[in-house]
Amino acid sequence: MNADLVFDLVLGAGLLWSAAGALLGRDRYGAVILFIVFGLLMTLAWVRLAAPDIALAEAAIGAGLTGALLLDALGGDSAGTAQRGASRWLLLPLAGAIAILLAGALRGLPAPSGELREAVSAALAHSGVSHPVTAVLLNFRGYDTLLEVSVLLAALLGVLGAARDARPARLSAAPLLQAATRVLVPFMLLTAGYLLWAGAHRPGGAFQAAAVLAAGAVLLALVGMLGGWTRPALRTRLAIAAGPAVFLLVAAPSFERTLLLQLPPQHAGRLILLIEAALTLSLGFILAGLFLALLRGDTAGDGQA
Repeated sequence: MNADLVFDLVLGAGLLWSAAGALLGRDRYGAVILFIVFGLLMTLAWVRLAAPDIALAEAAIGAGLTGALLLDALGGDSAGTAQRGASRWLLLPLAGAIAILLAGALRGLPAPSGELREAVSAALAHSGVSHPVTAVLLNFRGYDTLLEVSVLLAALLGVLGAARDARPARLSAAPLLQAATRVLVPFMLLTAGYLLWAGAHRPGGAFQAAAVLAAGAVLLALVGMLGGWTRPALRTRLAIAAGPAVFLLVAAPSFERTLLLQLPPQHAGRLILLIEAALTLSLGFILAGLFLALLRGDTAGDGQA
């Protein structure tokens, strides 16, 4: 038994243990911590599967931003525990029914041909980028990505609607933490810019860059340098809408010819960079907004961003 196999077995056992603890644990704080641990272990699993793009997204969104959201929600309101417990049991049959429907849909899908890698490689020269993941996400299967962004946008609108009567907050932190944040956040911005640029030819892209931007905003909020908001300013709304709007504008010329997004090969690279830049801005605001819209603290902020 070699070292790689031992590591994979231990990693798989850790995934099962953390997942079971997060789902079945009675202590909500411990369950959230185990959820974050699960996200970090999944990051290692994706690295082991040679999928660095997904590993970056899992670390930033799955473990980082989602963990921060859960911790913030956990510290907000401890009332209604019995009601939430009853709701959980009522939701279990619904979740089971959805799982059965999804399983049936998966069984109805045609068997994979095994030629996807070859098909992507053959068409890569016409995609405008040299990284196959970016080519699939923003050219060959561009509408899938557009729908993913639309789902996140709908989630933010739902959170803003639920929190419209809440009082926005601003947390407080020690001056030393604020000073360290002032040094760290510019490097996070540079990292986001690099991930955006690198996505055309290596692991990176809009989702990873946006996750880093959102993490910077969450960090600023946690140290009291950015207040929560429930009514975004006009400039924030424009930034949130920029990604889907640019995506639709670029896709509009192909609507009459096909149901699939087709970019002209001679301009595909520039158009993908334009889409990715707009998506980075939108997704960064959307992911940060999911946290800022529910931010709680002792001192009210101005509610604008």
